[in-house]
Amino acid sequence: MKIGFFGAGKMAEGILSAIEDKKGVVMAEKVAERAAELKRKYGVAMTADVKEVAKKAKFVFLAVRPQDVDAVAAEVKPLLGEKHTIVSIVAGKTLAKLKKAFGAKVNLVRVMPNLALRANAGMCAICAAAKTPAKDVKLVEKILGGAGATVVLKEKDFDAVTALSGSGPAYFAYMEEAMVEGGVKLGLKPAVARLLAEQTMFGTAKFLRESGMALRPFIEGVCTKGGTTAAGMEKMDVPAFKKIVAATLAAAAKRSKELA
Repeated sequence: MKIGFFGAGKMAEGILSAIEDKKGVVMAEKVAERAAELKRKYGVAMTADVKEVAKKAKFVFLAVRPQDVDAVAAEVKPLLGEKHTIVSIVAGKTLAKLKKAFGAKVNLVRVMPNLALRANAGMCAICAAAKTPAKDVKLVEKILGGAGATVVLKEKDFDAVTALSGSGPAYFAYMEEAMVEGGVKLGLKPAVARLLAEQTMFGTAKFLRESGMALRPFIEGVCTKGGTTAAGMEKMDVPAFKKIVAATLAAAAKRSKELA
């Protein structure tokens, strides 16, 4: 199956890197320098015309800016039919909005990715329109699974997904920044503090994912009574901390709903 892309930005490149047979990929990109870069790096076919992608590929990732969706749809809509599947990674564009833009004939899949997709460690939530073939949803899972983890959900869950994993990278980076600043105040050089914080976050997440260990027993296991971690957790393990985190997610989810 030939796979197409409307748009060739960094998120599109993250998906492209997970596709095994890149010879069957065609991407639309108007910026000549970017098109040349991807062609040189991955050997994929490039075009400046989205209509060429619609003609050549039945399975297409929509990876443009939200404000560009309607313009792209207007160009390709006359070329789309029942055998086309559009997989949108565009933030804030619901299945209903995509249907209105691209027409009722096409099959639709909506994906909420996060920036870690660019490092092949993304988290992608997937939902599909009722008429979309199960095999197409499975293909989306397979491709995006090569760039991280996937989960198939109902679209009603997407505001929460956006708040937790879509916006989540910024929250973790903010926590890392706070840990780095704290380390520097204790006398560490900034680069050393960042390495310590970053590797600790990465290693902890990796262990928890691979072990499947419950979070509370893990925390309690690290917090030896009377030890250094327990002393630190006395400052963090207060109701206000979790209230702030919950309020942060709620605010992001509320904004996601407003934008949709």
